[in-house]
Order: sequence, then structure tokens, then C-alpha cells
Amino acid sequence: MAAYLYKASSMDGKMVEGTMGANDGSAVSIKLRDMGLLPILVDLASGKTGLRREIEWPWKKRVRRKDILIFTQELHTLVRSGFPLDRSLAVLAQLAESEALSVVIQDVLKEIKGGKSLSDGLGKYPEVFPKIYVNMVKAGEAGGVLDEILGRIASFLETSDNLRSYMVGALIYPVLLGIVGVVSVAILTLFVVPKFATIFHDMGMPLPVPMIILKACSDILTGYWWLILVSAALVISYLRRFRASTEGRVRWDRWALRLPLLGKVLQKIEVARFSRTLGTLLHSGVPLLQAMTIVREVIANQAIASMIEPIRNGIKKGEGISHPMKQSGVFPPLSMHLVEVGEESGKLDSMLIQVADVYDNEVRNAIKGLIAFFEPALILVMGIIIGTIVVSMLMAIFSIQDVPL
Repeated sequence: MAAYLYKASSMDGKMVEGTMGANDGSAVSIKLRDMGLLPILVDLASGKTGLRREIEWPWKKRVRRKDILIFTQELHTLVRSGFPLDRSLAVLAQLAESEALSVVIQDVLKEIKGGKSLSDGLGKYPEVFPKIYVNMVKAGEAGGVLDEILGRIASFLETSDNLRSYMVGALIYPVLLGIVGVVSVAILTLFVVPKFATIFHDMGMPLPVPMIILKACSDILTGYWWLILVSAALVISYLRRFRASTEGRVRWDRWALRLPLLGKVLQKIEVARFSRTLGTLLHSGVPLLQAMTIVREVIANQAIASMIEPIRNGIKKGEGISHPMKQSGVFPPLSMHLVEVGEESGKLDSMLIQVADVYDNEVRNAIKGLIAFFEPALILVMGIIIGTIVVSMLMAIFSIQDVPL
């Protein structure tokens, strides 16, 4: 029997927190219902849990994706259990770990009490609730299946968050490795090499050729560091302005898709995002043309996003979706085959979700392969650079012994 932490709501909206021993989370939920409480969160006391409040820094006012996911899951639980929407939002305003999200929920609650719909209230905060979120809620309200739609939104957000977390976690080690290597080279070049050069100068000895090269690099870095920083700032500023323009962003993203090894991974990420977003919207009852407009805003790569409008025009002409997608030349053959099958069978939404699942797995495998390649490659490059510097210094030390006494 394990210990579980729980948060539950009484029928009058009061929050109850505590710990309960049970064989699993379902047993805790059953016991809470028998006590006349509505379970909202149940988690192992020994594991990571959403019940623990994170440190809220004074300057941290941004609503995180994780906060939106938890809010959606809790709202789904309350609405599915028969709680009125206004009472559910009142409870969640108290539950919100983020002060910024709590303020947003309270304002949405005011909008609902004023006669507006939930989607209208959420639509006031596009920086918190993206367009896909608002449109899915609107479709759920129109069809009278808000609880089901909230469940789909929660599943969509959770899947997207899991993939993002996996990518960030996979890149932590290579990034740290690169930072340590650069810092090590900088220390050797800026501090150690000049000391050796000073020793040779005091002894009246000529520097060995490797040390001359290292000393030149050190002199450039120490003497012209300001020029290097200014040049880097100018280059970054130019690239930012270039990417800020519509044409520049499309050209930049098109170039990114052509990168060896990385380009295919970026393409699969966007295909998975396109498929999951479009499939979720269609499954939620959003019309295809409207869904395509929303999808265009979700796609991060503008080279791919620019192909959405021709696909949308093809749909308007009655060509369906698979034929315009083939003509775009953006989507891989496997995804096109699955979309075509889904369109012919009348299960396009389900098939698009399947396409997203396939390419999410491919992205994970591709990232594993890239990391398996880059980690030893990075170690090798840094080893060669640092080894060259160390060997050069050792050669300089050994050359001192050749000086006649």
C-alpha cells in the first residue's frame, strides 16, 4: 500500500488536501467520492507531483505551458463530473499555482458571468491560450461536448509537451559538453599560453612554432576582443532583421530544411505538428478550411507554412487534401499515403493523428541518432584542440632543456 497525495473539492467548492494510503490512484478516487468529495489531483507522495508548489520568483509573471496543461486537465475533470462551468473556474482560480494564470481565470470567469462563452473569455488572452485552443473550445461549445473536447485538448498539449521535454533533455548533455570545451580552450589560450610566452621572453629564447601560433591567437583575442564582440553583435542584428522580414524568414527556414542530418529532423517535427494539430481540430468538429488557417499559424517553419495556402486553395476547388499536399512537395511519401487512405476511408482525423504518432517516434529516433553521432564527435574535436594546446606547451617545456647553461 502506497501513500498518495490528493486535492479534492467539496460540493460547495471548498478545496481539501491530504494524504491517503491505497493500492493505486483509482482506489483513492473511489474513497474520495465515497466521502462526498470530487478528486481533482491524485499522485504518489514519493514521486513528482503537481501538488507541490514551485518557487514563484517575483519577476516570473509568464504563464507556462505546464500551467495551461494542468488547468485543462483539471477543468476537464470538473466539467466531466457535472460541475457547472462557473463553479469549476472559481475552483481552478484557487488551485492555480501561477498567480498570473489565476488572474486570467478570474477574468474569464467574469466574462462568463457577464453572458459570454468560455471561448470568448479565453480568446481575450491569445498569449496564454493559442488560437487552436480557443477554436477547439468553441467547437465543443457548439456541439455540446465541451468535456470531451477539453480531454482532447489536454491530450494534445501533453503529447506536444512530452516531445518538447524529450528534445530539451536530449540536448542538455551536448550543450554542456560544448560549453565546458569552449571555456577550457579559452582559459588555456587567454591565461596559460601568455604565461609560457613570458617565461620564454625572460629567458631570451625564441618561441617554438606551435607556441607562436597559440600566442598569436591569444593576442588577437585579448587585443581585439571588442572588435570580435562588435562584429558578432552586427552579424546577430543583421540575421535578426533578415529573419524578421517575410521573405527572409522563408529563405532562412528553407535553408534550414536543407541542412545535412538536421534538415530531415526539422521536417519531421513540422509534419508531426501539422498532422496532430489538423487531426485534433477535425476530430473536434472544426471545419477543414478553418482548421487549415489555424494550422498555418501553428507551423514554425515558414517555408512549410507558406505551402498551406496552396493546399487550402486546392481544397476550395474540390481537389480534396491529399492531392494538394502531394503537389506541395513538403510532406514525406509515408505521410501522404496515410492521408490519402484516411481521406478515402472517411477517417482523415484519425489517420492524421496516426501520422503524427509515427513522425513523433521518428523524431525521437532521429534525435537519438544525432546525439549518438555528435557526442563522440564533439568530444573528439575538443580533445584534439585541447590536446594540441597541451602538447604545444609540453614541447615548449622540453625545448627549455636544450638551452645551453
